[in-house]
Amino acid sequence: MIDILHREAIYFWYYFSVQFEQIFWYWVLGMVIGSFVSVFIKDHIHNLFRSLGSKKLGALGIVIASALGIASPLCMYGTIPIAASFSKSGMSDDWLAAFMMSSILLNPQLIIYSAALGQTALMVRIVTCFLEGIAAGVLIRIFYRGKPFFNFKGFEEPKSRDTDPSLLFRFLKNLVRNVKATALYFLLGIVLSALFQRYVPAEAMIALFGGNEAFGVFMAATIGVPLYMCGGGTIPLLQTWLYDGMSMGSVASFMLTGPATKITNLGALKIVLGIKRFLLYLLFVMLFSFITGIIVNIIV
Repeated sequence: MIDILHREAIYFWYYFSVQFEQIFWYWVLGMVIGSFVSVFIKDHIHNLFRSLGSKKLGALGIVIASALGIASPLCMYGTIPIAASFSKSGMSDDWLAAFMMSSILLNPQLIIYSAALGQTALMVRIVTCFLEGIAAGVLIRIFYRGKPFFNFKGFEEPKSRDTDPSLLFRFLKNLVRNVKATALYFLLGIVLSALFQRYVPAEAMIALFGGNEAFGVFMAATIGVPLYMCGGGTIPLLQTWLYDGMSMGSVASFMLTGPATKITNLGALKIVLGIKRFLLYLLFVMLFSFITGIIVNIIV
């Protein structure tokens, strides 16, 4: 019995160490860039978006809003108060929907993490998240023109924690907070990845998520709901699943439903949407991720 446990521990350490070496530097680079954007660029992004509110850009503003949402480093609980301040300044709900949707799905730090999945997966993630933000804005523009979609009552723009007079210490403090927020999920993701590699046959992954089958895309969209922990924590899992035969469409579907249905994001959104629009949001996320996964499989 001891020999079996020792052997399994060796196998586990092997898979863990290989995965750690492959992902670690992407994680470090992602945190550094994420903290840099948060400290030195975030306010410029938000001020640019706020300044666009006075311009008559029409539907083009939805496209710009989706791009700026991806560029914003804030999490959902940070994005909602910012969006509330945009709304008070008169920005339309379709722009806000595009900004918030893409901000939920992607940020500069997660882009760096996702590079570990390869160029194809990275481009698929960026493009699909950008398009989902646009789709959200377009739907609000069509169906809620002249009607309020969000309720930001009670939300105020948060005070920045990056206030140290020294730019270097401001950056380092943000980086430390970043490490504390992501390190546990990063390690947990590698542990789960090692367990999958050791105990889940590649044939099982191919059967569930491989090929161009709609069933695989649906399964990936579905498991994205309970399995998504944080962006960095899912990258080791996705890397393992891709290696084991998961289709790119299934990966895309998982990457869209995961962050969009992360429990903390859902809690924040339910506050500003109300139950009816919250259910519409969930329906939109699931349908968009499923259809996108099918299209990605056909194209890629």
